Amino acid sequence: MSAKAQPRPAQDRVTVDLSAVVVAVAGDTPRVLALRGADGVDALPAGPLEPQHRTLELGLRAWVETQTGQRLGYVEQLYTFGDRDRQLAGPDRMLSVGYLALVREAASVAWGDSLWSDWYRHFPWEDRRDGRPALLDRIEPGLAAWAAAATTEAERRSRDARLRTAFGLGGMPWGEERVLERYELLYEAGLAAEAQRHGQAAPGAADGAAMAADHRRILATAIGRLRGKIKYRPVVFELMPPTFTLSQLQRTVEALAGLRLHAPNFRRLVDSQGLVEETGEVAGGTGGRPARLVRFRREVLQEQPEPGVKLPLSRRPA
Repeated sequence: MSAKAQPRPAQDRVTVDLSAVVVAVAGDTPRVLALRGADGVDALPAGPLEPQHRTLELGLRAWVETQTGQRLGYVEQLYTFGDRDRQLAGPDRMLSVGYLALVREAASVAWGDSLWSDWYRHFPWEDRRDGRPALLDRIEPGLAAWAAAATTEAERRSRDARLRTAFGLGGMPWGEERVLERYELLYEAGLAAEAQRHGQAAPGAADGAAMAADHRRILATAIGRLRGKIKYRPVVFELMPPTFTLSQLQRTVEALAGLRLHAPNFRRLVDSQGLVEETGEVAGGTGGRPARLVRFRREVLQEQPEPGVKLPLSRRPA
């Protein structure tokens, strides 16, 4: 007689979670759709993959609509997150499949505890539109102390090199796409509030609102992905209304990148790539000379292999 199969220990079971970073831009503010917990900590819309979900993406769309009332348009898969301690509680090992979703406007939400949150509330050091954030003067000494506390010289040099690359120290350039690397370093140094949950002593948490579980890590991944992708794919137009001005387009790109762009060069790049076309209409209520309204030229997707919005930086020092 065959031996009866033994149930797996609880710690060996794996569940699959679906997490959504839903992004919209309102004026100069990039917003992420969140669920405000009873403790005031935000979480991303998320839920488990269930038998009735025909695909992962359909399951994600269903959870977002159920929890927030928001119907999704553009969606792409980000990454699968599976650190053993990623959940706050529960015996099962949890894998979370993260998605990035873009919507045209931050429509009002009236579902439960859902709300639109400024993503710089969670990553204030990532907004360099007005120059280098002053809060880095508080963060960088803590990072330097963490590097100096390495137990070997090789490890200290490695930590120093990672800090220089991620935070643009020692004359290195600031890479706007390195959002996750910067957050991971803050976590390792005990400066991210989430590090305290896992027994890491924090000498002083960095500014930036924590999120539930590892949702700030998922958000960091999404911000970095979007900042990189706008340069070679026209995904920014998924966030724009059907018609818009070039100034509105520039402000949206600046909000996402956290950088100021050189306006004349930005307009020349947009025109030279054929990304937009005139509508023959002008925007009212601009307070000055009427601005021309344009729309996205979808034909550019067939005309160019990588039609994106390049980032001609302003000469203002950052």
